[in-house]
Amino acid sequence: MSTPQEAAPVAAELSFKAIGAALQPVEDPEIHMSIVELGLIYGAKIEDVEGAKGKRVTVTMSLTSPACPYGPMLLAMVHGAVAKIPGVRTVDVDLSFNPLWDPRTYASEEAKDKLGIF
Repeated sequence: MSTPQEAAPVAAELSFKAIGAALQPVEDPEIHMSIVELGLIYGAKIEDVEGAKGKRVTVTMSLTSPACPYGPMLLAMVHGAVAKIPGVRTVDVDLSFNPLWDPRTYASEEAKDKLGIF
């Protein structure tokens, strides 16, 4: 059984901020920008896994288009990045096109600037 001192680092590392930081290096291979900055990550949910150490993380994301040829690769990259976070037991990546991704709405100001959107 773990003591509160042992459990604290995992709890501190597994957060929405940690998920965002883990996903920051994942880039759209056509645009060469972070999927976080592009606004392709719609949200994340952290849940307990009954009877197991670690948490289940469900990431909801979109792609730049429903026909994106790199979709399966991006989903795998997101899964892999989140799975490496200490305290994560399982990862689910849900793909959503509701609402459709629009860089004018979802991309960061820096990403809009790089994309030439004013």
